[in-house]
Amino acid sequence: MCYTKNMEKRVIALDIGGKRIGVAISDPFGEYAMPCETYHRTKSFWTDVEAVAKIAKDRGAEIIVCGMPVNFDGSESIQTLKTQEFVDALRSRTDLPIVLEDERFTTMQAREVQIQGGVKRDDRKKSIDAIAAAYILDGYLSREQKRRRAEAERQSRKWTIKSGRRNFTMDMEKLSDEEYEELNVIELEDGEGNVESFLHIATIEYKGQKYCCFQVAEPETEEEEDEIVIFRLEGEGEDTQLFEIEDEALLDEVFAEFCAQYEQYENAEDAKRLEV
Repeated sequence: MCYTKNMEKRVIALDIGGKRIGVAISDPFGEYAMPCETYHRTKSFWTDVEAVAKIAKDRGAEIIVCGMPVNFDGSESIQTLKTQEFVDALRSRTDLPIVLEDERFTTMQAREVQIQGGVKRDDRKKSIDAIAAAYILDGYLSREQKRRRAEAERQSRKWTIKSGRRNFTMDMEKLSDEEYEELNVIELEDGEGNVESFLHIATIEYKGQKYCCFQVAEPETEEEEDEIVIFRLEGEGEDTQLFEIEDEALLDEVFAEFCAQYEQYENAEDAKRLEV
């Protein structure tokens, strides 16, 4: 069996100070941050901006993360405004996207690492900014990893229409039972490529969101015959997508709303015996 892992965009982080700029870079897979260098600022603002832009380019970065210093309560400081000025100038000298990251405690963390590592006081300035930049980058990478995991989970809960109609709100009242069933049996494919056939029985709206209610098209058991499958509906036409509902409480609420609407048109006892 072959194990593969996707390469991510390489990210560079900057801890922008008045005298020094710490630089850190991510590994090719975007999993961890590595301190790499400290740039010592000159007396020329634009020389520093150009130099940092070149460092990002030379390091092969595709994203720049800049630490934003703020007070402990989150309010802006004088250094916040100075850093923002540098970031704005950097945007004019590079086409790379720039992301801002809170750096309130990064210098403290970097200093603790140096003390624990036995770095002498006189030598700490040589690496503290790069270490602080690594903490800034680590915060960004951690958040991106969580976002990617959440998106992967979301995609795994997504179902797309493999065959069948895509307009789930069309008027079906004038169709015969045979025409209705033929038109409403659709094939859905989940995020893992599994395909199942469902019979669409209703689309309802609940708290501003549309939900599609289905039954298994060819039930094998009595439980499947009575089971209602509910998806959250997003998009229209070719962009139609269906998502599983993770929140059990919300699922119960939507099912209750389905039953309430179902009772207006069908026998109330039929609705009560259906199970999600």
